[in-house]
Amino acid sequence: MSDKAPAQVAVPEKTKPTPARETRGLGSGTLLGWLFLLPAIVMLAVLVAYPIVWSLIRSLFGADGWSDFVGIDNYKELFTDDNTFTALKNNLIWVLVVPAAVTALGLVFAVLTERVRFATAFKLIVFMPMAVSMLAAGITFRLVYDRDPDQGVANAVMTSVHDVFSEGAPYPGARPRNDAVLTPQGGGFLTRAGTAADGTALLPLVALPANKIPGDARNARPGVPAAGGLGGVVWIDFSKGNAGKPGVVDPGEKGLPGVKVEAVRGGHTVASTTTGKDGSFTLPASAAEGGPVQLRLAASNFAKSFAGYDWLGPNLITAAIIGAYIWMWAGFAMVLIAAGLAAIPRDALEAARVDGATEWQVFRRVTIPLLAPVLVVVMVTLVINVLKIFDLVYIISLGSSQKEANVLALQMYIASFGGGNNQGLGSAIGILLFLLVLPAMLFNIRRFRRENR
Repeated sequence: MSDKAPAQVAVPEKTKPTPARETRGLGSGTLLGWLFLLPAIVMLAVLVAYPIVWSLIRSLFGADGWSDFVGIDNYKELFTDDNTFTALKNNLIWVLVVPAAVTALGLVFAVLTERVRFATAFKLIVFMPMAVSMLAAGITFRLVYDRDPDQGVANAVMTSVHDVFSEGAPYPGARPRNDAVLTPQGGGFLTRAGTAADGTALLPLVALPANKIPGDARNARPGVPAAGGLGGVVWIDFSKGNAGKPGVVDPGEKGLPGVKVEAVRGGHTVASTTTGKDGSFTLPASAAEGGPVQLRLAASNFAKSFAGYDWLGPNLITAAIIGAYIWMWAGFAMVLIAAGLAAIPRDALEAARVDGATEWQVFRRVTIPLLAPVLVVVMVTLVINVLKIFDLVYIISLGSSQKEANVLALQMYIASFGGGNNQGLGSAIGILLFLLVLPAMLFNIRRFRRENR
């Protein structure tokens, strides 16, 4: 047996490939990337950068925007003008209310879609308003907010709910035939002359639609008072074909049941009663003690029934437009938040439930913190959007209430093209609007960079 060690076989080292010489030209990544970005850069320069710079320059000039240099006078006028101040106030209301309301509603809808059986149909219904243009939505909501309950859906709902709990006045809008017998007083009507004991008062009314006369009303007949008392009748003084004689109870004319009649002396009510089905009433002898009394038909008989709210009036116009906007954008928030919910690890939720957390605790301490990035995206997007809201406000607030609903974007249009014809002031408002949107844009950019790291 040989004591020699086996010969070592030299294995040649694997040679590394020689790197190709870097080439700079059309095929290099940097130059090719810039070439792809060039169209977008040109578009941004033409559509964004140039208008911003030109608006800044024009804001320093007068009404025509280029011939009369005024410096910062337009900005001084901007902060002293009442219309612009109203626009700023309304924009502040929009920023404080709308993003939070839309995000909260979208969160509720997103959570509900995980628990209802017909989630897809529910999402479709909620998201459908996003497919409607602002113009179409504005026209639709002008009809929804119509003052007449027979046309406006909002007031139709309000009046229906109100009528469930309150019957209202029995004869709204009724009035005397003339002022010779009855005169208006505090929403009701008071006789001009006094009625003495054993007297009979004829109190005719008109302007009452046939559908407001109760079905059980009988032909009018004056009440016969007891000795020393008072009597009378309240009736609708109108016959078909206007054949009757005014102020006289003609055959076929209906009495008005349920009318409250008060005997008044010296401004104080001394007795009261209610008319029967034939409109007749009687008052006791005690009412006539001390001399003639005036008869008053109480205001509660004639108060106009609740007809809803003036949604497009100066007091509610901003709230009404915000309601329309929330209706449109709740679906947008729901879709984004639902996507965030789908990405949440189910293990974290189940672990919290296993540890004994209630559903509310799971939602508040697990779901909401994990959804925070998505909620921030929705909030910031809505802040930017509501700062430049224009078309919905312009369409819904057409008319006398537009001043109360004014926002900066609308004021910029009015100042420049809608009658103001002041290009300098309009440009200054545009720059102010840009400065207000800029912080939200920078916040978004920083957040995107942080997430990419």
